[in-house]
Amino acid sequence: MTIKCSVYIAASIDGFIARLGGEIDWLLRPEYTPTEMRGLSFDDFISTVDAIVMGRHSYEKVLSFDSWPYEKTPVVVLSSSGVTVPAHLSGKVRVEAGTPWEIVARLAAEGKKHLYIDGGVTIQRFLAAGLIDEITITQIPILLGAGIPLFSAEGSEHPLRLIDSAASDNGFVQVRYAVQAASD
Repeated sequence: MTIKCSVYIAASIDGFIARLGGEIDWLLRPEYTPTEMRGLSFDDFISTVDAIVMGRHSYEKVLSFDSWPYEKTPVVVLSSSGVTVPAHLSGKVRVEAGTPWEIVARLAAEGKKHLYIDGGVTIQRFLAAGLIDEITITQIPILLGAGIPLFSAEGSEHPLRLIDSAASDNGFVQVRYAVQAASD
């Protein structure tokens, strides 16, 4: 199975991807918007992706946005129950259950080559399964103090190789890493 799984996410300096209630308002502060961003843009990243795999909580957060941001990219929502896909997203979003390996195998069988893995628990599960190839984290210059962590305190060690780093004038620092096998 030859399929690339990548993470592209923002996190506070203290490692949180959302507040405890799932709020991401801290990402949208007015002082962040007028700056030219350096590094791998989301548009450039998403243009290389065949499908997005996200957890239920991330999906529900994206549903609350003013518009659906993934019009051109199919989305697979991981859930064993309780997820409804609105009619306007029929054919764009599907719900699946299974292990990370099962999900990747199904998508590879469909001809997918590059998956965007999104959502804290989903990222942690795919990382634990050894399926994440690349991680891009944009660190936002804020300390939240508490929230939903990007990485679990119970994870295992994963050596990383720096691909690129970039700092923007608004204080954002983006780092891109290749995830290496423990023996690399």
